[in-house]
Amino acid sequence: MSRDRDRRTLRRPVRSALIATSATALSLSASGCVVVHGEREILPSSTRAEAAEALQKFTAAYNEADKAYDGTLDADHTTGALADIDSARLKAGRANNPDGNPNHTPLKLTDAKFTIPKKAGWPRWFVVDAAGNKGGTARWLLVFTRSSLDDPFQVAYLTLVAPGKVPQFKKDADGWAESVPVNSTDLAADPGELSRTYTTYLQGGGETFADGPHTDQWRALRQKNSKKPGMVTQYIDEPLTNGDYAPLALRTADGGALVFFTTRHFEKQTAYAGTSGPSPGKDVLALTKGEIKQSLTMEFVSNEVALDPKGQGKVTILGRIQGLTSAEGS
Repeated sequence: MSRDRDRRTLRRPVRSALIATSATALSLSASGCVVVHGEREILPSSTRAEAAEALQKFTAAYNEADKAYDGTLDADHTTGALADIDSARLKAGRANNPDGNPNHTPLKLTDAKFTIPKKAGWPRWFVVDAAGNKGGTARWLLVFTRSSLDDPFQVAYLTLVAPGKVPQFKKDADGWAESVPVNSTDLAADPGELSRTYTTYLQGGGETFADGPHTDQWRALRQKNSKKPGMVTQYIDEPLTNGDYAPLALRTADGGALVFFTTRHFEKQTAYAGTSGPSPGKDVLALTKGEIKQSLTMEFVSNEVALDPKGQGKVTILGRIQGLTSAEGS
């Protein structure tokens, strides 16, 4: 079931890898030549007004797409993990409800707090922490990112976090936050390797992660479901780290980091010989290729947000949203 691919094309080709060339290079000639390189300048990723506008545009497009079950309506506002999850959800919804979403309720995000890092190079990105009218009392965390001045801000990560669990961020005198390099070595776990570390943990356990619903409890649930009467379920977990799936990290006030990262998961259900095969619901069937005779392999994309402490300690998964992106019967 393992597949060597870090980019999805359910909705559209994702953008190219991180842009290393300058979008703001300026050459001046006088007694000498002075070159200002945009990729080297430490600048806020966005103005506060731009960030607020990006959130408004995303919410409007998200609601239009959800109401019509039409992925083209918010395709320009999502990327990475969220694009994979959202486009598959809309595809399944439209297959089962061609006239649109009969249960549509507009998403409303209020009490939005913007955390904008001051950094060099691309991508430029920022985090929104907002209250939503869905998901109970959980806070909505959205990460907006873009890879050049010509690109719009798009949401790559969307997770829900319990109230009171969003950490305080380190900010300078002007209120700008600090991004953490993915190869940082002052944390309990390397942010750039957190996707791989997490998938390795899911397969074999370990001491890196604190107990919780997305770590030991999830492993226990999968173990419980692996063998049921007439059915065997296998799990494979893979990291996603490149391009629009690249991890992003913000420095917290205590010196740690809040890290957003992506993983891919496969779940294969196989019925014993002589028994009926898996019987998935209509949303799964809408994304399934092939005929389900004895087995069904489902592919999921998951985006996580984790608190990575400074120095020693365990990484805490604060939130995780997972969505089915494809399935195959055999």
